[in-house]
Amino acid sequence: MFDVKKELNLSTEHEGLIIGLFDKPEKFSGLLMSLDQGFEGQLTDLVKSGDISAKLKSISKVHSFGKIGAKRIWFVGLGKEKDLTFDKLKEAFGRLFKEVQKSKLEETAVYLDSFTTEEVSGLDASHALSEALSLSTYQFEGYKQKSNVPEKKLEQVTIYSGAYEEAEVHASLTVGFAFGEATNSARTLVNIPGNLLTATRMANYAQELAERYDFEVEILDKAEIEKLGMGAFLAVNQGSTEPPKMIVLKYQGKDEWKDVIGLVGKGITFDTGGYSIKTKAGIVGMKTDMGGAAAVLGAMEIIGETQPEQNVVAVIPSTDNMISGHAFKPDDVITSMSGKTIEVLNTDAEGRLVLADAVTYAKHHGADYLVDVATLTGGVITALGLHTTGAMTNHDQLYQQVLEASIEAGEQMWQLPLFETEIERVRNSKVADLNNSPGSEGHALVAGAFIGEFAEGTPWVHLDIAGTATSSKAYDLGPTGATGVMTRTLALFVERFEPIEK
Repeated sequence: MFDVKKELNLSTEHEGLIIGLFDKPEKFSGLLMSLDQGFEGQLTDLVKSGDISAKLKSISKVHSFGKIGAKRIWFVGLGKEKDLTFDKLKEAFGRLFKEVQKSKLEETAVYLDSFTTEEVSGLDASHALSEALSLSTYQFEGYKQKSNVPEKKLEQVTIYSGAYEEAEVHASLTVGFAFGEATNSARTLVNIPGNLLTATRMANYAQELAERYDFEVEILDKAEIEKLGMGAFLAVNQGSTEPPKMIVLKYQGKDEWKDVIGLVGKGITFDTGGYSIKTKAGIVGMKTDMGGAAAVLGAMEIIGETQPEQNVVAVIPSTDNMISGHAFKPDDVITSMSGKTIEVLNTDAEGRLVLADAVTYAKHHGADYLVDVATLTGGVITALGLHTTGAMTNHDQLYQQVLEASIEAGEQMWQLPLFETEIERVRNSKVADLNNSPGSEGHALVAGAFIGEFAEGTPWVHLDIAGTATSSKAYDLGPTGATGVMTRTLALFVERFEPIEK
């Protein structure tokens, strides 16, 4: 995919040449001056007339008419040099590669040094480029007789940089592309309909991931889940004809199994709401209710590629939530793996039930720190909208590390409070230790508080991605549909993690 070279010879043939353009008052210099001279000053005229723009994320295409080796030049507007950030550059590359895809280019060249500043190095720019290329050109293949994936796509990118070592640039490109591809893997999982992505098939996918990266893998079937007493998880599965699977992947990057990070992802492959059934409009799209599981699997893919010196256990409880004569009901009392009993007041509050047993099982596997990810509540959408993940925690230092990873990944989140008032609401039951749904007020808060009851004293961060797991419209770094949100945040969190003194 990527070839890195030192010097750009303008006579070298390419289908396209991509150059960054900053908003500068002075005349062209360096490569741009050489290009302008080759075009007999016409590039200067195009900039003055506005046909080539340096405005951030503007894309301008100019045909070379044989004046240079490249058939066409793509200018990427970068705005003012002092204002460029890694995230802005990534979005600019995303918009560029969407346009390149429309033009059906199979090969192009990039002059990397035209995209760098004092704040954004060539290695940062390399990562931004390759991640954006992968993310922005993603398309779900779908199930039409004619595939949604274009017949022609960009297969070869030559990167020219005189300022940076070729090996370092190539390494950065490789990592950025791995982040993008793993996020796309998560997107694909979320986009697959529930009749095709069952718990068994998700388990098979995890098994394949384990074989590819030599992870330790454990897939618990229903009998084993019953033996371990995972009554909360089993209750959600009661109405289904599809057997549940508790999926565990282990990656050991240290000599000793200590300072273990537990990543727990909600894997509800389809959610009817059970007897607390969803509306006819609300039930559409519930194939995406395993977005947390997809994020964890995507993060494990990145971990497999980058091999960080950390210990990670990923735990995914997977089932659908269906209605039948066997399904669990409001007023049922169930017993979780932890021994805590739960009064069921809402069968559509099933995600927190499966996560309860998954969190307990992650601790059983030695998790010293926990991060759970789930499309958990409509309440988080009401609170924070469609572009911000809601977070809750019992440990500020751990949350700060997750927050810093999210900022680096460009995936915004906001911390919601974990007050004693919400904890007491979850504990308010006349017949059991806990209830799973004390009311719609502060819905996102009580859902998180419920999961926190099973994290207990273990440092824990909860991420509610109900609003951010999908997008209803295309954007610079992706199409409509699944976003793969939190895949990169989790991977960066693991990579940068510093053990916390307890």
